[in-house]
Amino acid sequence: MKLSRASALYGTLLLTGTSLVGQVLGFLYRIALSRLVGAEIMGLYQLVMPAYSLLLSVTAVGLTVAVSNLSAEYAARGREGAIRRVLGRCLAAFLVLFALAAGVTAAFYDPISVYLLGDARTQLGLLLLLPCVLLTGVENLHKHAFYGTGRVRPAAAVELCEQFIRTGAVLGLLLVFLPQNPERTVGLIVLGMILCEVFSAGTLLILVRRTWNRPVLPPERGLGRRVAAIAAPVALTSLLGNLMGAANAVLIPQRLVYAGADVNEAMGAFGVLCGMTAPMLQMPTVFIGAMGLVLVPRLARSAALGRLDRVRSRVHKAMLATSVLILPAMALLVVLGPDLARFLFREERAGEYILPLAAAVALSCYQSVLSGVLNGVGLQRAAAWNAILCGAVQLGCTYFLMGLPGAGLGGYVAGAVVSSALGVVLNWRRVGRYARMRPRLFQWCTAPALAALLMGLCVNLLFHILRDAGVGGGAAGAVCLVFGTAEYGIALTAQGVDVGALFGLRGGKDGLAAV
Repeated sequence: MKLSRASALYGTLLLTGTSLVGQVLGFLYRIALSRLVGAEIMGLYQLVMPAYSLLLSVTAVGLTVAVSNLSAEYAARGREGAIRRVLGRCLAAFLVLFALAAGVTAAFYDPISVYLLGDARTQLGLLLLLPCVLLTGVENLHKHAFYGTGRVRPAAAVELCEQFIRTGAVLGLLLVFLPQNPERTVGLIVLGMILCEVFSAGTLLILVRRTWNRPVLPPERGLGRRVAAIAAPVALTSLLGNLMGAANAVLIPQRLVYAGADVNEAMGAFGVLCGMTAPMLQMPTVFIGAMGLVLVPRLARSAALGRLDRVRSRVHKAMLATSVLILPAMALLVVLGPDLARFLFREERAGEYILPLAAAVALSCYQSVLSGVLNGVGLQRAAAWNAILCGAVQLGCTYFLMGLPGAGLGGYVAGAVVSSALGVVLNWRRVGRYARMRPRLFQWCTAPALAALLMGLCVNLLFHILRDAGVGGGAAGAVCLVFGTAEYGIALTAQGVDVGALFGLRGGKDGLAAV
């Protein structure tokens, strides 16, 4: 079947393919990085990154959603000439917010690193984050103008190039300048990030000017209020969520030390969990991010036209696609992940807590999709409050459960499962109420979960039989992957789930290509 370039499936598959290549490259980059710098430096790097996310949430995250939604609306109404005016207004707001945030960070970087991040060795990395955040914000605003109008190819191409440049820049700097002390090593990593953002921001700025080179039309009155109404709840959600995420990142090693671990040992355990095991589990979720970028502006168009039937159809397809793709991936990683992690990272602790972490990742995918639906239909405040509540639950679990005797990192993992499950329930309540629909539990959950469970049990048995027979881990894993994929497809079909129709492979009206 020939896919329309305007279809959701085309955009999702293009972004998924691009993101998948980027994720694989990023995963290989993380493997090389962990081998070059070790678990302790990875832990310090993981402390710096929440500050990066926090600065972006204060300055850019809400504005990118506003650019995407308003661009989609103006494109649907045939007023694309107003998109550059929207982009200019959001860019001006971003620069003001960035100047304020950068001024505070530069003035108080010492107490921030010592008292908030909990380690003075993060100071250089924290300061170097400022130009990185500036460039990333400019890049993301221009990128979401393309996403909002359905032009995913330019943004996808730049995203892919950015991954290659970042990998080469960071690893190249480390190879040239190592060995260094921990603070300078973290600074080198952030400097490599800056180099790739220079390329991305500059390229997208040029592409936007070439794409919308027609005369700029004036937008409707009250544009500033509309931008604020969309951006403020999303920014507040992101800000509070990242604040709680940063607090989690700081608390994990501190609570491990409180439980009796050595400081370096605690930082190493934190680096293994968040820098090795978790990223491996996050690799299959690339489809969710790509689908969200395509889904949100399309939901905004349907909501603007009052088409609840289109909203219900898109919610159903998004939830079903999430289950069909994520659940088998998590099942395979639960079985093969521990051996894969130890082989890739050369770290015996890699792969610990993989079963509950896989459950948390799967639940977080549903939570993310439903949150995107709320943002797309104009319920940003509901998405914001739900995310804040879930973040508070995670933070509370990290603090209290990790303080229990013998709990350790298990307390953090338990909090991840509980908070993600709560997020799914809260988001669905608002989505179901808005769209006037009930959950299709068998199609969305039961059938894919049973098929994934059957596949996981059979793959686990097959993997151990092959290893006991002397087959190498890589060959055994490849055989299990092929066998498991075929078995999963058969199990889904036996339960009446038509995967071919879902992804438009048979040209059915219910496929994602028809969205």
